[in-house]
Amino acid sequence: MEVREAALVALGEELRARGYTFTTVTPETHRRVNARPGAERAHSVRDVFGWSRPLGPGVLEPRLVSLLEEAGALGDCRDGTHRSRVRFSSLGTGLYVHSAWPTSEKDAVFFGPDTYRFCALLRKVPGSFRRVVDLGCGSGAGGLSVAARSEAVVLADLNPLALEFSRVNAKLNNAARVEAVHSDLLRDVSGRFDLIMANPPYLADTDGRTYRDGGGTHGTELSVRIVRESVERLEPGGTLVLYTGAPVVEGEDLLRTALEPVWREAPLSEVRYEELDPDVFGEELEKEPYAGVERIALVALVARRG
Repeated sequence: MEVREAALVALGEELRARGYTFTTVTPETHRRVNARPGAERAHSVRDVFGWSRPLGPGVLEPRLVSLLEEAGALGDCRDGTHRSRVRFSSLGTGLYVHSAWPTSEKDAVFFGPDTYRFCALLRKVPGSFRRVVDLGCGSGAGGLSVAARSEAVVLADLNPLALEFSRVNAKLNNAARVEAVHSDLLRDVSGRFDLIMANPPYLADTDGRTYRDGGGTHGTELSVRIVRESVERLEPGGTLVLYTGAPVVEGEDLLRTALEPVWREAPLSEVRYEELDPDVFGEELEKEPYAGVERIALVALVARRG
């Protein structure tokens, strides 16, 4: 393990030993909370590693500052303060490192409410698995959430920073038999799988950020591609779990419309498509790509190969 990754693991372990926990909210909620009077600077460990607030001298113990420096994750602010370039979030008994707020960089690794809902969905998938792959794994939380009941887990992503954080999170959460692979979905991943999962980017992001932009007119392109390419890589009886967003226009779910011909032609014995939340990221509707879109829904596709 490289020095940077080892420092991040050690930092996470130090935070855990101090009883640190943090539930990560949406970027918009985060912005509102940090805009409150008195929230301009960090006063605690949670302010630094959860709320991503600038810190002055004495806020962090020297050991934590040293580990941040070793990880290359201590950034400078214009006013002479510093800030952590990473955050740590709690999920169940686990602790996960990911990018600091605001996640404005194109290679930012996001963790938030979608991560919690995605892992909750995966908990409902019964059984144990021989081989599992998490496509566009980001922090790796999805794949790692089923690692205890899997013989082997592949965390696949095009983003090198996501793979770095995934390796750290596997070590930090004592997940064995986990491999991080640089791959465009399944292109550089070999073999078949009992469980293929994905929580892909599903928005039309005008800034082109990897973790947000799903491609196509309304951000659905990647989700459709995942279903199309994953079916043939499922073992007989294997399961595909897709958690994503769907633009709705005049009452029509455009993602479902695009996916139906794909799953009808596929060798699937069971397909369940469910709307989990009728309205998320409402602020996106003010942007040009969503002209005519009345809402963005969260949906889950769970399909089983015959």
